[in-house]
Amino acid sequence: MDAVKKSLISLHFTVILLGGTALFSRLVPLSASDITFVRSVFACIALFAFLKLANNKIKLNSKKDYGVALGLGVLMALHWVTYFAAMQYAGVSVGMIALFTFPVITVLIEPFFEKVRLVWQDIVSTLTVVVGVYLIVPETSLENDITLGVLIGIASAILYSFRNLIHRKHFKHYSGAQAMAWQTLVISILMLPVGSAEIASASSSSWLMLLLLGTVFTALPHALIAASLRHLRAKTFSLIACMQPLYGVFLAIILLNEKPGLSALLGGILITSASVYETLNTHKLHNAKDD
Repeated sequence: MDAVKKSLISLHFTVILLGGTALFSRLVPLSASDITFVRSVFACIALFAFLKLANNKIKLNSKKDYGVALGLGVLMALHWVTYFAAMQYAGVSVGMIALFTFPVITVLIEPFFEKVRLVWQDIVSTLTVVVGVYLIVPETSLENDITLGVLIGIASAILYSFRNLIHRKHFKHYSGAQAMAWQTLVISILMLPVGSAEIASASSSSWLMLLLLGTVFTALPHALIAASLRHLRAKTFSLIACMQPLYGVFLAIILLNEKPGLSALLGGILITSASVYETLNTHKLHNAKDD
């Protein structure tokens, strides 16, 4: 199995884990900034421990790379805070959907980062995702907190798109674990001054949830994402990751007893279709290069 196929498989597994992160905004009774702080601390410890135990390199190659890591960490910190804030204001479903405007944003801005051109298939895929996202949104009223949540979610999407593209262009020569270890360290330092006293008084169940969020649902999947971006275009990751809202809905059904309507299911089908197409198209492009 070549590196591209392995990256595609790991991406789909990663998206399942990431689909569960949205639930923690409701399961953990803390602010978005507090959740982000504790999440980054646990993820940072787990990633650096992995690097040490595996005898992998920890230090970066140059001062320039430390600067890149700082920039990526800032983008990720802002992305995580706005991600949880969007779901706390607008609800899990709407917050996740607002975030997933980022595939469209990525497709549109990627030509400024890499020597690629937009083709009509890109437009069709992104329009399909937009329609699917619209169908999943359960509430379209702009007269309450949903409005703020959607706007914050779109801001989170913009931050995430730039972070992924910059990572691929300037940081892909590092392993996924090494790259995310330094980024989560930056996030932990940035979020330390804004941590509240509510963290210390959180219940044991909340701490367990935060531990799971920081390790299984953050350290592992984000290391896999960083690794996959070494072999796949950011656009490919973005469109495959559009399955995350679908997985999030399924997890919400199981854990939060939510009952999505027919429009949500139809939206999920459209999003999945775009993801499958992008996966198949990636195989086709790489096979053509090998011939």
